[in-house]
Amino acid sequence: MTHYWIGIASKKHVQLGVKGGFCQLNHGKKAPLQRMKSGDWLIYYSPKLSLEGSEPYQHFTAIGQIQSEEAYQVEMSPGFMPFRKDVNYYQIEQDLPLKALAGHPEWQAKRSQLRFGHFAISEELFDMLVLSMGRKEGLVEDNAGV
Repeated sequence: MTHYWIGIASKKHVQLGVKGGFCQLNHGKKAPLQRMKSGDWLIYYSPKLSLEGSEPYQHFTAIGQIQSEEAYQVEMSPGFMPFRKDVNYYQIEQDLPLKALAGHPEWQAKRSQLRFGHFAISEELFDMLVLSMGRKEGLVEDNAGV
């Protein structure tokens, strides 16, 4: 059974993941990644442009399909070994502002979960987000075949 997920990360971090063909959630924790299985879908929401900055962004910024079953660790810097999963990211026409979901009933119920960094959504909400973001057929070139 396919599941649909929202992951939360700054736009800068999402861009790194898209370019590298991976996802990383909750500052590299393994637990949220273990909930996602190969074939599941992930949409990233970016509350800020960068982790270090305070400039708000508040847009949905990427759509991808999980490719690996098991999470794996990488060393990003000495002492920091986050967990990741491989993802095929799709080209989109536009980032979608959060305010575009203002009237959606499921989103109103789920919005409080943004603070958790990762949560499931319905296929219906996923499809609406994909349509609104304008997912294209092709993969993002940087991560094709990763």
